[in-house]
Amino acid sequence: MNESRVISDMGGNDLNETQQLWEWREKIANLYYEVRSSPDAVAAWRLWCDTRSTLFRDHPQSPIELADREKFEGPTTFSYDPSLRLTVQLVPVTPERTTVATGVDGDLSMHAFSRTAGLETRLGGELTLYWIEGYGGGVFLPFVDATSGTETYGGGRYLLDTIKGADLGVVRPDGTLVLDFNFSYFPSCAYSSRYVCPLAPSGNRLKGGVRAGERLLISK
Repeated sequence: MNESRVISDMGGNDLNETQQLWEWREKIANLYYEVRSSPDAVAAWRLWCDTRSTLFRDHPQSPIELADREKFEGPTTFSYDPSLRLTVQLVPVTPERTTVATGVDGDLSMHAFSRTAGLETRLGGELTLYWIEGYGGGVFLPFVDATSGTETYGGGRYLLDTIKGADLGVVRPDGTLVLDFNFSYFPSCAYSSRYVCPLAPSGNRLKGGVRAGERLLISK
């Protein structure tokens, strides 16, 4: 029978569920710090892939169902595509509020604060960045593209979710932002019905296919 790895503190005491989640968040935050700090985007992406694979297999807060973790080899990704590391200009938008239901966690409110300029030619659309409201807040960038439902999760993927540590870097002084779609990933609800995740609003749908980042497993 597959059992989740038990995490203990320095004194040998087992961490409770809340402490385990805290440790998971710390590991994700540290990972993205390493990604942002690396001068080599491909090396940073490999670290991202390897670290997430280890966490998904071994950590008790993994979204992978316990019975499936022993054989889980890690999230499947497209090969790194440097052409999908894109610099966009952010332009202000009307701060319209959106509310989505997230199951037992209640409703999630967020408002648009910027729109990209520079993706239309490459990906067939532009994306809106959202600020999640509530204590502290955070940037959220979900999207759906032409691969959604066939090559990638039908509900779309996330690129940024800074509340949970998925932070690839802030806006530059000239108002541009680097969006590296090779770091796109599935929400937890793609792996388990235990989760209810906020998905991409209707405006964040790209006509082109983003063949970078996490993808569905190809049957051999």
